[in-house]
Amino acid sequence: MPFATVNGNRIHYLRTDMGAEDDREELVMVHGLATSLAFWYLQYVPAFQDRFRITLYDLRGHGRSDMTPEGYTPAALADDLAGLLDHLGITSAHFLAHSFGGVITMNLASRQPERVRSLVLADTHISAVRHVETPQEWRHGEALQRIVDRHGLDLSTRDPYFGYKLLTRVAHWQLNGLTVPAELAQLAGPLVGQRNNRAAQHWLHLMQSTGAEAELMGDDGLTPERLRLFDFAIMAMYADHSQARLTGAELLDLWPHAVFRRVRDAGHFFPTSKPEEVISGCQRFWDGEFGADPLRRRAGEGQQRHFRSDRVYQDGGQWYFSTREDARVGPFPDGDKAQASLGRYLRHVTAAAAA
Repeated sequence: MPFATVNGNRIHYLRTDMGAEDDREELVMVHGLATSLAFWYLQYVPAFQDRFRITLYDLRGHGRSDMTPEGYTPAALADDLAGLLDHLGITSAHFLAHSFGGVITMNLASRQPERVRSLVLADTHISAVRHVETPQEWRHGEALQRIVDRHGLDLSTRDPYFGYKLLTRVAHWQLNGLTVPAELAQLAGPLVGQRNNRAAQHWLHLMQSTGAEAELMGDDGLTPERLRLFDFAIMAMYADHSQARLTGAELLDLWPHAVFRRVRDAGHFFPTSKPEEVISGCQRFWDGEFGADPLRRRAGEGQQRHFRSDRVYQDGGQWYFSTREDARVGPFPDGDKAQASLGRYLRHVTAAAAA
């Protein structure tokens, strides 16, 4: 696989259809911390390669890219991304970014907005929200705190950088052969599993031998004022059981033109646990489907915006639909029967309102 020397650092990347000339646009996928370009490769490249020319790469200090002593601030990592785009001759692209990859991509966008044709954010948390006192608590956090306490971890789910610190603790558990509770595994997906010792070792080496820990936990420079200037198409996807959901709630007010999608009953690493939902959401976003749908409000409701999700959905092989009164109605053997039952429910509600 090829490497590019960018800012004195060798960046490992993968590009589909190198040298091919056609009318497909560019898609760049940016992974988060403690993962690599493999995060996207198996599920997402086959799904998107007919539509786009795709570029994946390993962040500095991750995968096969160089692990330098420093250079891990969001601004420096955005410089790496810009340099890689220059190296590949990519003037503009669509971006799909998970977690800290979204922080990097938004830093690029704030300095070179002309390079971003559209942006899909998957569970990205920003520092401007990490330190804001808000009455909206991470509802899943209280239950998770009890799990953390039960396993003797000296961590607080209220810590703005709880997720980063949990990755390090889980990496130690993984290397010591300890079982990681399923509830915590949702937040540390790439490091958990029998074949993931190498990923755990790599993360600990990055944290212990470089300045990455301090640089990653610093200010990411993404102020509300800078974010409000984004005028390209945006879809933000956030999971129910993720601390990053607090960022999503704040972004609702900053981006009135953006699409906000809820990922039901999922943790931070939902792109690997629910790839079909992310792939479908991206395709529909790029097709303009969400932008064409008016927001549905009942009489007397205000203009407050919300995360949206499909009313008919699949979970554990069964089909369900949701209403404003009941989050899960079902199960049904297939999507058509769930859709038909939802239609009957909506007709009943409409008739009752007209009576």
